[in-house]
Amino acid sequence: VTNLKTLSDHLGLSQATVSRALNGYPEVSEATRHRVAAAAEKHSYRPNTRAKGLATGRSMAIGHVIPVSAQHEMVNPVFGDFIAGAGESYAAAGYDMVLSVVQDSQEERVYRDMFAKGNVDGIVVHAPEMQDPRIALLQGIGMPFAVHGRASDISTPYCWLDVNNKSAFQRATDFLIDLGHRRIGLLNGLETMDFAHRRRAGYLAALHSRGIAVDPQLMRSEEMTETYGYQAVRQMMELPEPPSAYLVSSMIPAIGARRALHDAGLVMGRDVSVITHDDDLSYLRNGDDVPLFTATRSSVREAGRQLARILIDQISNPGKVPQTKLFEAELTVGRSTGPNVGAR
Repeated sequence: VTNLKTLSDHLGLSQATVSRALNGYPEVSEATRHRVAAAAEKHSYRPNTRAKGLATGRSMAIGHVIPVSAQHEMVNPVFGDFIAGAGESYAAAGYDMVLSVVQDSQEERVYRDMFAKGNVDGIVVHAPEMQDPRIALLQGIGMPFAVHGRASDISTPYCWLDVNNKSAFQRATDFLIDLGHRRIGLLNGLETMDFAHRRRAGYLAALHSRGIAVDPQLMRSEEMTETYGYQAVRQMMELPEPPSAYLVSSMIPAIGARRALHDAGLVMGRDVSVITHDDDLSYLRNGDDVPLFTATRSSVREAGRQLARILIDQISNPGKVPQTKLFEAELTVGRSTGPNVGAR
């Protein structure tokens, strides 16, 4: 199959339906969208991007701008899975991906240049802060965009997709409290980031609702590396009343937390409990049949797929009310949690 007509004939669908399915239009059913995408993949059909661009006046490309200060995110498995999912939706709709690493001080100029030159039709905003200046900037210049996450302090409507971080961490903390844990350490990400702010709010809400006093010594907020997880747990274990459980914001510091417990001669899940947020990653699996970690889980690859569709729909329908989507994380019980052995 080499063109739209023969693909349409093969599927027994109109060319308009096939085109709309490949372009992520919401009026096409999910079943039809998957059927068309599968047939396009099987028969190596790709829309003629240049012809489509000439017909629509678009570049047929989506931009991802990564500031140098955050370029480590590009080797983070969360970023990789998100890009893989988004890439599936871009390819199905005939869009290319443009990935740019820029100096932090040049980020605003890069967005303005992209808009002026017309070399992308939209932007995906990664890792939003509470009051993220990129949102007002992109709204001001009229560039379509969608945010992976949210910016809590911005009230104007914009397209976003996020996991319900507050609910996930409130449920995880409640789960530990139900197991008899009262001293629960929080190893959070940087709390200028919106996701980390919401996770801390969920942790605190659970403690307040169960009448447990908040201890600032049990809360950490740093970049989520393995070393951070290791050092934070080693430090908290030195407290007069160390935690009997830890709630960790990523699989990567959770691996560090496990190493710290092992070095101290403790068995995770028996002596000390750990819950992590693991994002259901393709390349960093949480065990096999029985997960290693009890975890709040969401598919970041599916987030990439769906946010890309939201952005493509916004590009295709500029006057449309911005779409938002909130995923609920699943709490999956693994081998890393158990009753508080020290509880009376």
